[in-house]
Amino acid sequence: MAFQAGNNGSFSIKAYIGDNKTLLAFNFSDSARAKNLAGFTIHCEPPGMPGRFLLNELQFADPSKHAQVTGEKPNSTVNAPIQKYRWTHVAVADPNTHAAVTGNYTYTVTPRYFDSNHAMKPLDTSLSAKVMVRVEPFKKGSLSLGFTRGYTQSEAFVHHFGPQVHLQPPGKPLLYDTKQQAGTNPAGQTYTFEDEYVWMGSSARQQVLAVLNTALGDKSVHVDAFAYDLNDPTIMSALLELGKQARLRLILDNAQLHITHVDSKTQKTVVPAEDSFAALYQQQANDKKSLVRGCFDRFSHDKVFILSRGGSAFQVITGSTNWSVTGLYVNANHVLVFNDATIAAKYSEVFAKSFSILSTTKTPSKAASNAFAATPLSTQAVTFQSASVPKTIINFSPHTATRVDQILGAISGRIDKEVGVKNGNVLFAVMQLSGSQSPVFSTLNDLHAKQNVFSYGISDAPKGTFLYAPGSKNGVIVTGKPGQTILPEPFDQVPVPPGHEIHDKFVVCGVNGSDPVVYCGSSNLATGGEAANGDNLLEIHDADVATAFAIEALLLVDHYNFLDRMATPKAPKAKAAGGKP
Repeated sequence: MAFQAGNNGSFSIKAYIGDNKTLLAFNFSDSARAKNLAGFTIHCEPPGMPGRFLLNELQFADPSKHAQVTGEKPNSTVNAPIQKYRWTHVAVADPNTHAAVTGNYTYTVTPRYFDSNHAMKPLDTSLSAKVMVRVEPFKKGSLSLGFTRGYTQSEAFVHHFGPQVHLQPPGKPLLYDTKQQAGTNPAGQTYTFEDEYVWMGSSARQQVLAVLNTALGDKSVHVDAFAYDLNDPTIMSALLELGKQARLRLILDNAQLHITHVDSKTQKTVVPAEDSFAALYQQQANDKKSLVRGCFDRFSHDKVFILSRGGSAFQVITGSTNWSVTGLYVNANHVLVFNDATIAAKYSEVFAKSFSILSTTKTPSKAASNAFAATPLSTQAVTFQSASVPKTIINFSPHTATRVDQILGAISGRIDKEVGVKNGNVLFAVMQLSGSQSPVFSTLNDLHAKQNVFSYGISDAPKGTFLYAPGSKNGVIVTGKPGQTILPEPFDQVPVPPGHEIHDKFVVCGVNGSDPVVYCGSSNLATGGEAANGDNLLEIHDADVATAFAIEALLLVDHYNFLDRMATPKAPKAKAAGGKP
């Protein structure tokens, strides 16, 4: 796994490389060095910018009783050290563009100590260790990753954009100028929807728009696209333009939630963006048959763009991210871009078969699912591995019931394999862990109670919320839907976001073992979805990719672990054996 290390005597730091972020881990080889430890001060030097101490809202009740650096904020880690042995730092946002500042970052970490009177001693730089690490979007060979930032329920969002969430103009028009003013932040500065989208969409949005811009900028490029949710104005504008130029084929889901219907609660007619887009597309497109509204037994759940030139596919983007405002800016999601002709060609084959089936089958229907499930595209996993692509196994659904059991049973078995292994670990972010008999759901829901594996996970809908209890070996599983929170001083209050926050579907096993693996993609890892949805499920065996996903899991769990402790739940939370709610 990729990391940079630095040390000073028995104190050491490791900087693990993620996607536009770094996991800093601290250790003492001599336990005596940890005696009377007050925490860690972290100084960061971003490229081309002045150095600054990282901030920490968990401050001393009475800072005057501890050594303080005049001129530094009370929440600077030089005055309020971080009391954890790890910290994830996200790339600094450019104050003008909100985009991540990439390049070489230097981190200087200093252990801080209490004196005999329990007062923190002054900063002693002779104890510091330093490390320099490259912070940028994740790329390895032909594979690039991207993750959304989201985090509307965070102080960072509030500081950038204020306590209210305004992600679309009033009335939610289909197409709009994202550079129009969206709001005013607490400092009195105005910001645009584009400012929000850049910050919240982060590297996932960068990757999506880069793929579309490649197509728009080269008239020899053709795009095949799967879309489930579709209402992001920038993406829709790009697809409309490609349609006008007869350079697009699009499968757009037409399950009930994506077609005009009467809301059962309000009895009002709902016209979803997908219907409005389809109508506009048919008005403007050069080839009216290039758009197919369809789904399998349940959904056409893929989120994929495939680029080809001269009939040969050369690039594909996939993942969990819907092409929607919620998917890109509220949800925690991921995308994967393969600049690999062999992988892109397989996705192109899947698209062609799906397009054919959904063009000629009344959907949604079991017949459409059965037709795809009978093809080798569904019955056989495809393995890719080359000098530029880590070992990657892909399954395309819908599947037969037997095949579903094989695929999900194998994932469940791989998770169980970590139990009892020295330093075994499982980290995950999965949208929903309820409402299905999926063996993966059962295994992840039960994992926290096992004492001989490190487990750290988050879901919008787990069976229970099990938080860390000091002295317990239980794992941690938290909910990404804590609802209303009342944060203690000096924290700012945070908004309740619209929609899901955890939409990711990934599981990391054995991140520091001999065969680290990530399961990811559009699949919900559920029995029903694998049998009835058009989906793609990737299995990637690579230490660096596993590290990038593991850092995402740690960041999400840590954030929502804190919020869950402060949430006002509607019902009592479950208790872990021997732990606290």
